[in-house]
Amino acid sequence: MKSVPEATSLRRAPVQRRSAERLTRILDACAELLDEVGYDALSTRAVALRAGVPIGSVYRFFGNKRQMADALAQRNLERYTERVAGRLKEAPEGDWRAAMGVVLDEYLAMKRTAPGFSLVDFGNQIPVGVRQAEPNTLVADRLSGLISGYLGRTPDEDLRRVFLVAVESADTLVQLAFRTDPEGDEAIIEETRALLLAYLARALD
Repeated sequence: MKSVPEATSLRRAPVQRRSAERLTRILDACAELLDEVGYDALSTRAVALRAGVPIGSVYRFFGNKRQMADALAQRNLERYTERVAGRLKEAPEGDWRAAMGVVLDEYLAMKRTAPGFSLVDFGNQIPVGVRQAEPNTLVADRLSGLISGYLGRTPDEDLRRVFLVAVESADTLVQLAFRTDPEGDEAIIEETRALLLAYLARALD
């Protein structure tokens, strides 16, 4: 099932299509309400009402709103990975600079357009506790696998560390760009892009 969160964030993973569709509606409602009322005012009852499902359906999947935010963060990561992978198929083969442009551009696009993303993204904004790794470590692992495959390289610990530093740095600077301007300060974004390219050139050139 596409873009369904990993079972670790759910009380019960959906098995049937109807159940998966209900979970999608719940997460969509959660994302919309995060933008409208914020995390503190978010409630499982409001999510159930917005999704048009009984409150018991929400509790079938989630024990509380933090688990719901965690599942939304995991879905965001799945969708981001899918978008990056799709774009890389069209990028010039072996050009890591083009690939990193895709990585940053798709993150910025989700930051600007995906409901709830500015508050949850991949779990950094609302820290979540059920996963074994920090959100940026998960992102770095996904990206190192994708980019390595695109470049025809085998990901190793050195490359994973390089991507983790790049992801942590980009995350901090992009948050600064969006604090400066709700749409993302273009000057800071361009500085971020230049910093990433200069840093990654050491490992990828």
